[in-house]
Amino acid sequence: VFCLISLSSCNRTVSLIYHLPLVILELIVHPEEMEEEIPVVICAAAGRMGAAVAAISSIYSNTEANVVFYIIGLKTTIPHIRKWIENSKLKEIKFKVVEFNPMVLKGKIRQDASRPELLQPLNFVRFYLPLLIQKHEKVIYLDDDVIVQGDIQELYDTKLAPGHAAAFSDDCDLPSTHEMIRSVGMQNTYMGFLDYRKQAIRDLGISPSTCSFNPGVIVANMTEWKHQRITKQLEKWMQRNVEENLYSSTLGGGVATSPMLIVFHGKYSSINPMWHIRHLGWSPDARYSEQFLQEAKLLHWNGRYKPWDYPSVHTDLWENWFIPDPSGKFKLTRPDS
Repeated sequence: VFCLISLSSCNRTVSLIYHLPLVILELIVHPEEMEEEIPVVICAAAGRMGAAVAAISSIYSNTEANVVFYIIGLKTTIPHIRKWIENSKLKEIKFKVVEFNPMVLKGKIRQDASRPELLQPLNFVRFYLPLLIQKHEKVIYLDDDVIVQGDIQELYDTKLAPGHAAAFSDDCDLPSTHEMIRSVGMQNTYMGFLDYRKQAIRDLGISPSTCSFNPGVIVANMTEWKHQRITKQLEKWMQRNVEENLYSSTLGGGVATSPMLIVFHGKYSSINPMWHIRHLGWSPDARYSEQFLQEAKLLHWNGRYKPWDYPSVHTDLWENWFIPDPSGKFKLTRPDS
């Protein structure tokens, strides 16, 4: 009916009717073109590229959603991750490789010898999401040392309150993790991340006992992020830290968490706690119960003890999703290797 009303030319009408079944068939064959894309941002860093591969593999295997992966890397690492994906069973995924230019960080990172791995440029990609991901209103950012056991659609559907640019997991949100935190002496308050001896920190008016959050899993609203100039705010606190040493990696969780704690204080929504079970990499001895881990939607090996290295815990859950490097460059470290 639409064809007959819209087109006056008989020939054109016949032509459109003739092609109409092909259009319908195309929609049936490719229904994902009608679905909302779920953008997932993951970094692929040199020396730990297998982490990104395992995270992507776990997400792709546990959802029917229309996921597009934005894989962020440095110029030197991009060819490796692209070959890994294209020459493995991940070749079916939808992905875009984006180069991150570390020059944007010049003058914004205070050198700290205690944990130099936390100063790697890709650790700050989460600060620049709107600059790297252009066309999406809502974006998921994940650290590379995670695996996803649930359907990523569920995380994407996290509700953000009006005026909130992001959602995170509170470090005090799940009683099941409290014993783990106590047993290995982890920090879960602002006192563990900011130096309250400094006047600039005291002037924020934030109680040192305020519960912190972990920015290894973020659901972000790009419109609000840009409107509130979140990136500029984060850069401001990075530069102030260079000048005044307001936080350091010797405190709770490194130099990427602290500016986010300041900028997002009191202005973020919450992620379902089961969508961010963390601290699996904090100690090679502390373990969660297997039943608890099976119920978790997302596992995060934040800390020094990564599941591709040794020693580490719950490595079997991570290895389920690992895909060996076709080039042989990346190898797991195991007791018998």
